[in-house]
Formats: sequence, structure tokens, C-alpha cells
Amino acid sequence: MSNLTGPLPLTVPNSPRQCKSSPRSSKRTHLADAFTVVGTDTFIGLCKHTIIYKPMKINVLFRFHSSCSMATYRYLSPEILSGFDRYKYSSIDTSPISKYITHPFWDKLVQLYPRWLAPNVLTLAGFSLLVVSFIVLTIIDPHFNAASPDQPGVPYWVWLLCSFNVFWSHTLDGTDGKQARRTGSSSPLGELFDHGLDSWATLFFPINMYSIYGRGEFGVEVYRVYFVMIGIMFCFILSHWEKYNTGILFLPWGYDLSQIGMALLFLVAYFGGHEMWRFKLPFADLYCAEGLEIIMHLGTILLTVPPTLWNIYVASRDGTGKKRTLWEAMRPLVGTLVLFGLMIIWAKYSSVEIIQQQPRLFYFLTGTLFSNIACRLIISQMSDTRCELLNWMLYPLAALVAVVLLTQPGFIEVAILWIFTIFTTVAHIHFGVSVVKEMCEHFNISAFTIKKKD
Repeated sequence: MSNLTGPLPLTVPNSPRQCKSSPRSSKRTHLADAFTVVGTDTFIGLCKHTIIYKPMKINVLFRFHSSCSMATYRYLSPEILSGFDRYKYSSIDTSPISKYITHPFWDKLVQLYPRWLAPNVLTLAGFSLLVVSFIVLTIIDPHFNAASPDQPGVPYWVWLLCSFNVFWSHTLDGTDGKQARRTGSSSPLGELFDHGLDSWATLFFPINMYSIYGRGEFGVEVYRVYFVMIGIMFCFILSHWEKYNTGILFLPWGYDLSQIGMALLFLVAYFGGHEMWRFKLPFADLYCAEGLEIIMHLGTILLTVPPTLWNIYVASRDGTGKKRTLWEAMRPLVGTLVLFGLMIIWAKYSSVEIIQQQPRLFYFLTGTLFSNIACRLIISQMSDTRCELLNWMLYPLAALVAVVLLTQPGFIEVAILWIFTIFTTVAHIHFGVSVVKEMCEHFNISAFTIKKKD
């Protein structure tokens, strides 16, 4: 069984030092043996309790010390935490853009950061900039219609904001690790926090850029953009699937290129407006938006898939990888493929064309579910534990899709989408916050401040 299939059951301390009974011991008899149940991934402990004996009446009182009055979910098993203790970061970056442009710039920039600035603050700030762009564009262009000729369009200042946010999000994401090494605060938590937020950011990149073209005559339909988005997500999961099997993170060439390209694209839209993209390419009967769509698909196919497969093959051939069986090696991809399959089926056979009615919400649900799957894979590859086969949230998703397809509920389907999106977002945030707290507790560190060394 996987070590990370969902929330571990409640863990209640049973140590006398953690749960002290009342000092009135003359009237009480302590139960010395705590009841425990131990499973593959679980541990349940009953705190010691006391029994008060009175004539003709027995009152059983469960008294918990304040330190154990609120039990919490534990997402990380002892095996995973032990794996984090042994973890060593290993990556290879051969991108010419990284070598000659971004890394030299970041090396100089990081020297300007104060040493008290925690690396995770940089990571969270960079991610927050993308969220700000997403919120602004959602308010102004909720259904991607603003770029149509009969619409007023997105205000120019929004494109400048988006360009600024993409540039600094990429920059902060690139300097957080350098700041960690500079301040001696590197930890597995930093890498997990960084890559975990990156997995959610794969949602915001294509969605924010889509508002430049939108749907309609000069744009691309939302269903086709959905495939662009899942292509980007698939590239991300491939990189961490590659590390799961090789032990090395091979940083993709397309990442820096795409970030710089998006920043420039937003900047051009600021100076020229989205109207300037309403033209056909001179070498093909395609509008500019359609050409960009093809380029993004080609980037997925050419810049990610072949290098990933080659690196895994070399690691297997040379015996430097994890030496897993074919099924075990493919295991991390199953959940992602099931997610994409279920969401495509829902979009295709919806009774109200749900992806047309609520494209942003449908995209957001997919991205949030994907991020939860990706985060759990990252935890498994960093702790060198077995990856889960199916994320627990895929089961209610499958049931929901089945109900929608069989009953054809009409516009109630939109309400179902809203409810399930809220549910998965809350569950994902709870997962992330809990994991960060558990790792901070395990490593005795703070997520957003740098502790002074003794």
C-alpha cells in the first residue's frame, strides 16, 4: 500500500507526559494500558483516562491535557519523514537560457536580498503574483470573451500588470533556492514548497495568457485550450515522474523559455492591445492564436517527452536509477491520466456543455486536482517511498461524472461544479498547510522565518 493515500486517522498522544490525569489520585484508578491499533499507514492512540468510583455508580471521565485536546490529521507517515531525513537534492540544468541569461541575473539579484528574508517567502510571493493576475482577469474577462471584436476588451494596464507578475514570479521562483543556500536554510521543506506551488501554477500560466486571444473568430475555443493546459500539466508531471525513477530532476528547457515568452507577450499586448493579434500567419491559413496553440503542443512533444524518456532509459541501462519494474515505474502517471480522462469525458458529454458555461471554473478544478496529485508524487520521490496509485479525490470525481452523465441534470450541473470545486480547493489547501506544519515540526524549523543557529 502507498504511504500517502489520504489523511492519516487521528493520532492522540498516550504518554503520561502528554496527557496528565487529575492529581486527585486517591479517588481514581489509572488504566495503565493504552489501546492502540496499528495499520499499514495508520496509528491510533487512546489517551490514558481515569475512572472515578462512587458508591452504586461508576463515572468514566476522559480528561485530556491541553496539548492533546485537539487532535489533528497526519498526512506524512513516519516512513516518509524518515525518507526526508535521508534526502539529498540532485538536479541537472542544461538550458542555454538558464546558463547564460537567467542564472547570472539571479546570482547578482540574490545578493541584494537581506539575509533575514526566508526563501519560502520568495516562493509564496512569486506564486501570489500569478494568483493576482488570475483574479484580475477573472473579474474583467470571466468567460474569455473580452478579446472579441464586439467587446470593449481588457484594459491595457492589465497586460502590463500580467507581464510584471510573470517576470517577477519567475525571478522569485528562481532565486528562492539561491537564497536558501546563501543563508544556510536549505531543507526538504523548501523544495517541496517550491515545487508544490509550481504544480498549481501550471494552471494559471495558460489561463492568464488565454485572455489575450480569447475565444471566437480570432481566438481558440475553450475546449482546445483545455488540451493546451493539460499538456503543460503533463510536462510538469513528467519531470517529477522522471525524478521518481532516476533520482535526478532534469530541469526542462521549455520552462525558462516559456516564462520569458509570456512576459514579452503580455508586454507587447500592453503596447499594441489584443487587436494586434488579429491576423493570419503568412505561411499558413491560421490565425496567430492558432499558431501559438500549435507551438505550445510542439513544445510539449519535442522539448519534454523525448528527453524524459531518454533520461529514464539511460538510468535503467546504466543501473543508476531506482531499478523499479515497469509497472512500478509507470505507477505515478496513472492518477494524472485518470484525472484527465474523467475531466475530458465530463466536458465532452456534459448536458449543458459545462466547459463552455464555466471555462475558468472547469480549468481551476482540473488544476487543483492535478496539483494535489503532483504534490503527493513529489513527496514520494523526495522521501523515496512508493507513490500512490490513485488520489482519493478521484473517487468522488468519478462518482460525480457518472451521476452527471447518467442523469443529465441540466443547469444543476453548474452548481455541482461549483460545490465540488470549493470542496477540492479546501481539501487541497488543508493538505498543503498540514504538510508544511508537519515538516516544520519534524525538522524544527519555521516555514517563513529563518531561525538563528545556536
